[in-house]
Amino acid sequence: MCGIVGIVSSSNVNQSLYDALTVLQHRGQDAAGIVTFQDERFYLRKDNGLVRDVFLTRHMRRLVGNVGIGHVRYPTAGSSSSAEAQPFYVNSPYGITLAHNGNLTNAEYLAEDLFRTDLRHINTNSDSEVLLNVFAHELQKLGKLNPTRDEIFAAVRAVHKRCRGAYAVIAMITGYGIVGFRDPNGIRPACYGERTGENGNKEYMIASESVALSAAGFSLVRDIAPGEAVYIETDGTLYTEQCSEEPHLYPCIFEHVYFARPDSIIDKVSVYKARLRMGETLAEKVLRDHPDHDIDVVMPIPDTSRTSALQMAHRLGVKFREGFIKNRYIGRTFIMPGQKMRKKSVRQKLNPIDLEFRGKNVMLVDDSVVRGTTCREIVQMARDAGARKVYFASAAPPVRYPNVYGIDMPSASELIAHGRSVEEVRDLIGADWLLYQDLDDLVACVSDVNPDIEGWECSVFTGNYVTGDVDKAYLDKLEVLRNDESRQESSANTGTDNGIIDLYNDED
Repeated sequence: MCGIVGIVSSSNVNQSLYDALTVLQHRGQDAAGIVTFQDERFYLRKDNGLVRDVFLTRHMRRLVGNVGIGHVRYPTAGSSSSAEAQPFYVNSPYGITLAHNGNLTNAEYLAEDLFRTDLRHINTNSDSEVLLNVFAHELQKLGKLNPTRDEIFAAVRAVHKRCRGAYAVIAMITGYGIVGFRDPNGIRPACYGERTGENGNKEYMIASESVALSAAGFSLVRDIAPGEAVYIETDGTLYTEQCSEEPHLYPCIFEHVYFARPDSIIDKVSVYKARLRMGETLAEKVLRDHPDHDIDVVMPIPDTSRTSALQMAHRLGVKFREGFIKNRYIGRTFIMPGQKMRKKSVRQKLNPIDLEFRGKNVMLVDDSVVRGTTCREIVQMARDAGARKVYFASAAPPVRYPNVYGIDMPSASELIAHGRSVEEVRDLIGADWLLYQDLDDLVACVSDVNPDIEGWECSVFTGNYVTGDVDKAYLDKLEVLRNDESRQESSANTGTDNGIIDLYNDED
């Protein structure tokens, strides 16, 4: 999962890009990058690390210009080397930089086709570089010295015909402006907003989530439609066009379960309200399946499940308590390689407040159960803190299949619910009983606002992939690439390149 942002302004955009990326930091903690444009030159800074660590004062001073794009990343494909930090750059045609959120399911085929047919070399293992070269090649084929909006939209149409999978993209074309577009299924989110600049002109931002717009003083205009492109010239003139022949809105439901910030609105759906509804339906399931429950207190697993847990407690009429304190300076266990490292990290990341557990029947609420490593440790921590009984509820249904559209979930064999019943998962995590959200209820929680949503990308729960090109051979290859042993081997072979991949010298 990644976060993207692009701004066309009447003044320097470096600070606004930085502020937006800090708000989108939850979408990627592996690497960050910003590129700006001024006087026919790009100014780029990107490296591994958090936004606050990648961009120091000396870097910000060099990021001059009224147009720019930014990216925060954690790797779903390729390695964690800083060579794969974004935005990526190609010098032909015009000079183009690109930031991408998602995953191309036909990236391997495209990379080969780019080499053999388009004579373009791919320098990393990133599908984002593949997508950039596809877009650049299609723009170059048009052969125009000065591309107009029509040529740019034509290039996006060609991208839709060649690329499969999920992609929300922002590209900057030297001297002309930025273009943002979504895949024809609208799997990954993207929206745009506007504000009035100091000179009275309209300024625009494109971003992964609406919260990035509000943090930078922009008002949300709307979401980019599936298959649509938004082109903003350097003078602030905005154009939009539908570039897909068959667009359908099938957004990723896991954005609302886990990834998006609760204060975002995605495809007209409030993430906060969706999570409140998830807690409501979980409570209804408790009352339906366990009408004589003996729950004394409901506790969230910080932080994404807090909204659902609060509403669940309210509906059940029991106390809501914060039983775990989170150390915010520990990295995500969700993407840590190796079960031993994840197990150790859970104990470092969460610390129980014993008096809230002692002698009580506790309902723990999490947004989802993926590997089960964190759940098992947390259940044991609750027992160690003196809980009499420990119940566990997931705001999402059982995660049984890998994600292929940009979420770095493990291989199928490492998903605790894969091939197991709810009772078997309950025994493995050590809970007294385990409650999963029903898929129909989850869909209902996010579907009653926007009639344009034709369905939801729910493949991690159902194994049905909306792009229709994911077969057993693809998933078998993914299994090999994503299991812990392969990740550790890849990390050992690749290492982490802490060098700075810049378009300007940075020796000081």
